[in-house]
Amino acid sequence: MTDPMSPVQGWTFLTNHAVALLEVAREPDLRIRDIAERVGVTERAAASIVKDLVAEGYLESTRVGRRNVYHVVRDRPLRHPRFRTRSIDELIGSLSEVAGD
Repeated sequence: MTDPMSPVQGWTFLTNHAVALLEVAREPDLRIRDIAERVGVTERAAASIVKDLVAEGYLESTRVGRRNVYHVVRDRPLRHPRFRTRSIDELIGSLSEVAGD
C-alpha cells in the first residue's frame, strides 16, 4: 500500500489551491512554510497560492506580530460555474467529513 502523504505524479482531484484552503481552515496560524509542506509545493508556490486566495476574497490575512494569521471566508461561492451556488463552507465541511476531521 502506498503512503497517502507521498507525492502524486500526474493530476489530482483537488487543486493545490483547494488543499491550501483546507489546511488553513484546519489551522489558521500556519506559516507559508507549513502550507507548502502540507500541499507538497515550494514555499514560493505556497505564497503565490495564498496571495491568489487573498486577492479573490477566499482568505483574509491579519498580521499578528511578525506572522500572518489567515481566516477563510466561508460564505464565498465556489469558482466553477457548475458549483457557484455552493459555498466554501460546504466544500470544507464535505471534505472534512471524508478526511475524518
